[in-house]
Amino acid sequence: MNKRIEDKSRKRVLSGIQPTGEVHLGNYLGALRQWVEMQDHYDCFYSIVDQHAILGDGDPATLPSRTVEMAISLLSVGLDPEKCTIFVQSDVPEHLELSWMFNTVAPVGDLERMTQYKDKSARYDSIPAGLLNYPILQAADILIYRAEAVPVGEDQKQHLELTRDIARKWNARYGELFPEPEAIVPSVGRIRGLDGNKKMSKSLGNTVGIFSEQEEVWSGIRTAVTDPQRIRKDDPGRPEVCNVFSLHRLIGDQGKISDIEIQCLAGSRGCVDCKKILSDDVVNQFAPFREKAEYYRSDINQVLGLLESGRDKARKIARDTLKEARQKMGLDWRSIF
Repeated sequence: MNKRIEDKSRKRVLSGIQPTGEVHLGNYLGALRQWVEMQDHYDCFYSIVDQHAILGDGDPATLPSRTVEMAISLLSVGLDPEKCTIFVQSDVPEHLELSWMFNTVAPVGDLERMTQYKDKSARYDSIPAGLLNYPILQAADILIYRAEAVPVGEDQKQHLELTRDIARKWNARYGELFPEPEAIVPSVGRIRGLDGNKKMSKSLGNTVGIFSEQEEVWSGIRTAVTDPQRIRKDDPGRPEVCNVFSLHRLIGDQGKISDIEIQCLAGSRGCVDCKKILSDDVVNQFAPFREKAEYYRSDINQVLGLLESGRDKARKIARDTLKEARQKMGLDWRSIF
């Protein structure tokens, strides 16, 4: 059970992650490590957004197991249900009702200008309405909890601006209720894939899972791209353009990073040795996560109980928000009697 006492002096934060199963290196470095830090400073709500996931082409038969596996990943990297609220989006149907309410104020033109919509719509012969309305559900995910802040990467800033605009338009028409959440920009930028792709992704095969064993981690990292101009081991390298070095900076300690940089610049350490150091650091950093995952998988009822506790906490707040929204929109017809 989640028995933590709500601290109203802390800003409320909402963030979500799709149920892709096991978390990978990019998820951890780009978002989840920050989530773990934030739970000590904010009133954090972390949602496994399975309703967003059904818009993709994933197998519905595996969605439940992917959802539970994502919960195990979140718990394993250090999210503590005593400090934050972890829940599954579809367990809180109020998200969808508020999303419909926001459809009354969200301009179609703004939705069509979303960069992700323009990029993804090109893949379809017939564009599903859900792709256009995806940002409205995102706005509802945030505002149903009246979240005051949202951690966002570069590709989500436009969606957060739309959320702020929806809150502003709705408040102007129906009365003050929703805050305009601010962005919490992570100190870590976009994590490039091991192959140099601008995005690290499981679907692109350019990352490693956080529960991967040593051989699997090395198999992924040994193929990672480095400085394309460095041909021989004793050629001076350019750490500032080397993707492997950028990962060292995110994972290694400062002393080790400085040593790697000096030897790279001098051409006294080869790229293969540099990759082996990175691989070992990744394995060592993820070792506690693997142990925790084994623990949670051996007691799956505990995981389900934690998700149910998170659902109950989330639904209580969501119901209160929706009740006020209904009243302001005139959807409480019984109140006239």
